[in-house]
Amino acid sequence: MTDRTTAPAGGLAPVSRRVMNLSHFLRQAARRHGGRIGFVWGDRQWTWAELDRRVDAMAAALAARGVTKGDRVLVQSKNCNQMFESMFACFRLGAVWVPTNFRQTPGDVAYLAEASGARAMICQAEFPEHAAAVTAAVPALDVALSIGASDFGEDYDALVEEHLGRTVETAAVEHDDPCWFFFTSGTTGRPKAAVLTHGQMAFVVTNHLCDLMPGTTEDDASLVVAPLSHGAGIHQLAQTARAVKTVLLPGDRFDVAEAWRLVEKWRITNMFTVPTIVKLLTENPAVEAFDHSSLRYVIYAGAPMYREDQKHALATLGKVLVQYFGLGEVTGNITVLPPVLHELEDGPAARIGTCGFERTGMQVSIQGPDGRELPAGETGDICVCGPAVFAGYYDNREANAKAFRDGWFVTGDLGHMDAEGFLYITGRASDMYISGGSNVYPRETEEKILTHPAVAEVAVLGVPDRAWGEVGVAVCVLRPGAELTPEALLGWLEGKVARYKMPRQVFFWDAMPKSAYGKIVKKDIRLELEARGCLTVAASS
Repeated sequence: MTDRTTAPAGGLAPVSRRVMNLSHFLRQAARRHGGRIGFVWGDRQWTWAELDRRVDAMAAALAARGVTKGDRVLVQSKNCNQMFESMFACFRLGAVWVPTNFRQTPGDVAYLAEASGARAMICQAEFPEHAAAVTAAVPALDVALSIGASDFGEDYDALVEEHLGRTVETAAVEHDDPCWFFFTSGTTGRPKAAVLTHGQMAFVVTNHLCDLMPGTTEDDASLVVAPLSHGAGIHQLAQTARAVKTVLLPGDRFDVAEAWRLVEKWRITNMFTVPTIVKLLTENPAVEAFDHSSLRYVIYAGAPMYREDQKHALATLGKVLVQYFGLGEVTGNITVLPPVLHELEDGPAARIGTCGFERTGMQVSIQGPDGRELPAGETGDICVCGPAVFAGYYDNREANAKAFRDGWFVTGDLGHMDAEGFLYITGRASDMYISGGSNVYPRETEEKILTHPAVAEVAVLGVPDRAWGEVGVAVCVLRPGAELTPEALLGWLEGKVARYKMPRQVFFWDAMPKSAYGKIVKKDIRLELEARGCLTVAASS
C-alpha cells in the first residue's frame, strides 16, 4: 500500500508516485487567507492561521509520543474544532485518521480500534466508557489524549498550548499511502475499514469542487449538520481546499431553528446533508423565519430522496438541491444530479427517480452476475471504476474478493442506466425479495406509498411466506396529527403498483430506527418486527 512505484510506458525507469500531503490544503489556506475566519463553533472563531498553528502543535505533540507515518489514530468525538484539527494533524504526520461514529457503543468502538490496529486514541472526555473499552481491547495502544479533562488521557488543548510554535516536517506521501480509515456504516454487518489514500482523496476533493460546488471560493461558507466522521468530513476537507468558512451547530442536538439562524448570520452558501435532514429543515416553520437566500448548494447523499420530499424542498428553497450517489468506498464519487436538473414539476424534464450522471473521471457499468455489461434499461449490479475508488478494505481479503470484479467495484446496489447515461437506483441487492418467482424492488412501492398525504416515512421489506416464498411488509410513520388504517392504505395503493408488489401487511410506528447519518436501517426494522412477533403473522398469511 506504500512505497509503490510504477514503470511508465516507453521503457522509462520506475518513478515515485509522490503526491501532495492532504494537510497542505490547510497550509495553503493559512498562507493565502490567514486572517480570515476558517472555523466557527458556537461563540468561538478561529482564523486559518490559528487553525494551522494548532494543527502543527498537535502534530508535534503526537510525534513526541511516538506517533509516526502509518500509525492509526482512533478518534471518538462529536463535532468540534479538535476533531477537525485531528484530521489534519494525522495527515501532517502521515498517520491514518480513524474517526468513529460517536453514537456507537463502547464495544463497537473497541472493535473499530482492534480492526484498525490503532496505536493512539483521541477521545472526548464525555466518553470514558469508550476509552476504557478501547484500552482494554488494544493493549498496544499507548497514546491516549482527552478532549476536555478526564482520567483516561492527556488534555488535548493543554498539549496544543504546550507545543504552540513548534512544527514537524510534513510527511512525504505517495499516491497509495493511507490517510483515512473510513468505516462503513455496518447496516448489513460489522463495519469494514475502507482505506482512503492521499492520492485518491486529492482527486475526490477536486471532483467535489468540480461537480458539486462549482465556483466555490474563500467568500463561501459551509454549515455542518452531519458527523464529521463520514461524508461531512470529506465535504469539509473540500471546503478547506478553497478556504471556505466551516460553521458547526453549537450543540449536540440537531436544532432546525438554530441551523436556519446560522444560515442567515453567516450567509451560508452550501451544506452537506442527507434526505431525512433536508426533510426536517424544509418542513419546519423556521425555514420561513430566517433569510436563506445565500444558499447555492444543498447537497444530499447517503440515500435516494423520495420524490414528494424532493418537490417540497424545491418549492421551499428553490433550485439549490444537488444529489450525489456514492458509497464510502467510492467517497461519494459515482453520480451527480446538479441543481439545473432538479425540476419541481413532474414530467420528462424531471427525470424522476434518477440519481444523475457519472461524476467527472468516473465510469459506471450495469452488470449481470457474470460481469457482462447490460444494455440500457436492464437492471443489474451497479459497478464503478475510477480514481475515487478506495484502495480496498484493510486486512480483509475476503471482503476485497467480493467487492471487486475484473477491476470494477461492485457497489451492492441494483439499478439501470438510460440511453443518455442517467442512473436509476432500484435498491440494495440485499433489499430485493422474490415473491411468486418475481423480483420485487421495494423502492418503487415505497415511492408510491409516500405520495399518500398521511405518510411521512416508509420502509418495505420482504418476509417469508408459505405460499409465495416472500411477501412485502410495509412499516410507516404518519405525519403529525394524521390518521390512517392499514386497510385504508392498502385500498388506496390498489392499482398504483402491480399486485405482486403490494405489501401484505402494514404497520404504523412512531419512529423508524435510523443510523447516525439519518438512514433508515432495514436490518433494525426487521429485528424489531421479529421482536414484536409480526413476522410470524406474515409467514402464515
